[in-house]
Parts: sequence; C-alpha cells; structure tokens
Amino acid sequence: MDTFVVIAGVGVIFWGLTMLAIIDVLLKDFGSIKNKAIWGVTALVPFVGWLIYLVFGFRKGIRKKSAPSENNS
Repeated sequence: MDTFVVIAGVGVIFWGLTMLAIIDVLLKDFGSIKNKAIWGVTALVPFVGWLIYLVFGFRKGIRKKSAPSENNS
C-alpha cells in the first residue's frame, strides 16, 4: 500500500506541473500558432516536458493583456 501511495503522489505532482505548464502556454503569445503548438506539445512530454518548457520556453512567450472591464458605475 505504501508503494502505491508514493507512486500515485509522484504522478499527481508531475500531472500538476504539466497542467501548470499547459495553462501558461495557453495564456501567452509566442508570436505564431506554430510556436505555441510546439511549446504546448513539449509541455505534454511525460515527466520532463514541463521542465523543458520551464527552462527553455517560459520566457519566450509574452503574457496577453486582459481586456479592460466595462464597469461604468
């Protein structure tokens, strides 16, 4: 039972890091759809994709500006 808990815990950690990398790719502009797709696929590589993206791709994209809210109260 202990081995299963450790393996499941490590799997959840890697899944979470992968999801964070994918969300970051979705929120950034990489200049073209092709570059964005390449970084997205790279982030999906099991166990090391998020690390490759963090080291090489994280600073390449520019975070998109959110649209100003139209709350005129």
